Amino acid sequence: MQPPRTFDRELIAERLRRRKPEAEDFVTKLALDDLEDRLTVVTRTFKQAAILSPDASRMPERGNTRDGSFPFERYSTTGPYGLDPERLTLPKTGYDLIVSIFDLQVVNDVVGFLARVRQHLAPDGLFVAAAIGGDSLQELRHAFLTAEAALSGGAFARVAPFIPLADAGGLLQRAGLALPVTDIETHTVRYANPIALMQEIRALGASNPLAERPGRMMTPRLLAAAAQAYAEAFSDPDGRIRATLEIIWMSGWAPDESQQKPLKPGSAQVSLKDVLGRA
Repeated sequence: MQPPRTFDRELIAERLRRRKPEAEDFVTKLALDDLEDRLTVVTRTFKQAAILSPDASRMPERGNTRDGSFPFERYSTTGPYGLDPERLTLPKTGYDLIVSIFDLQVVNDVVGFLARVRQHLAPDGLFVAAAIGGDSLQELRHAFLTAEAALSGGAFARVAPFIPLADAGGLLQRAGLALPVTDIETHTVRYANPIALMQEIRALGASNPLAERPGRMMTPRLLAAAAQAYAEAFSDPDGRIRATLEIIWMSGWAPDESQQKPLKPGSAQVSLKDVLGRA
């Protein structure tokens, strides 16, 4: 059974293709700085590592753990020369580290993508992913809903849905990854005005990538109304506007006999009543 087609991946690829090389990518920089911090505490040397992203040219060529530096194989997941994340096939298997930066929030079959990543990992190989999720861009969503309700009496989805943190661990487990860990980094990003925010989102190829987009085109009148609604509700005293950005981090391991496993029911040597005390 095929998953529903939520995202228009051809549209995403086209928008990334149009992006100017010098376009600022503040969000990706945030994620890569955080990835660097997370890897430097790992006590392991990775001999074969891959990093996936919609635009591999913005990904690092090397990573560092506490035990040393290692090279990344970089792969794009959009465009005519990129890998198809819906049918992910890497050039080889046996990776002891695979990193995904901002693939999960625009993949239609998330569990399928994670399962195919697991198939490319060596036993006890590590998977790490960052995805925009949670309440990201809630202010922009509110602004468009407010503007469209005022202009037309109805509202359309113009901001893509994101993965909730509560679902992230379950997605890893369903894909067969062991020892799942999830957490969230919340950032408040400020822009000169709502239009500046919208321009950066478009430069990232992330402006309304929904397959079922509203038939009604974005008009200058709607854009101006949304910008006004945004500024009225989410401006700081200095006139700049704020936007919520939440990056969900997920990690899991390819199953291996060496990994810690939960005790079988009934095998505990100490009663929980003995630990907590009798009522």
